[in-house]
Amino acid sequence: MTRVVAQGTFDLLHPGHVHYLEDAATYGDELHAIVARRDNVTHKPEPILCARQRRDMVAALEAVDEAHLGHPEDVFVPIERLDPDVIVLGFDQHHDEAEIAEALAARDIDCRVERASGREPRYEDELLSSGDIVDRVLRRRGESDEVDEGSRGADDGSRGVDNVASGDAGERR
Repeated sequence: MTRVVAQGTFDLLHPGHVHYLEDAATYGDELHAIVARRDNVTHKPEPILCARQRRDMVAALEAVDEAHLGHPEDVFVPIERLDPDVIVLGFDQHHDEAEIAEALAARDIDCRVERASGREPRYEDELLSSGDIVDRVLRRRGESDEVDEGSRGADDGSRGVDNVASGDAGERR
């Protein structure tokens, strides 16, 4: 059995995410999706949704066999635990394949690194980017200075309980 891992923020799930995960699933028999924790998302604005909600949404997709929360400090911990045969990066993810392969080799993780195909919009108004969705919402609904107090605090949505520390085995569909 060929185990595949895909990873990402998956904030405000959209057709680009679905395409990425469906494409990643074609690389093997079992797809595990790792959902990044808020603190690990440093290359773009922090996610709107908490990590557990994003994980649950990803787990609900037919292409995903199991969805996991990423590790709070070391993004390679779930990779070591899952021991995949293939890691599939998203079409537009900022990761460099060679650097990922080098980091995997340094940890004695034997798997190849691939890049998923891109997806073009299928109709004029279709959005394939979480940032574009946020921009459209702000344009249509107007920006607000109010802070949603419910969005502060624990990233896992469980009042501080760390699912990785408590043995997060992933969410199965």
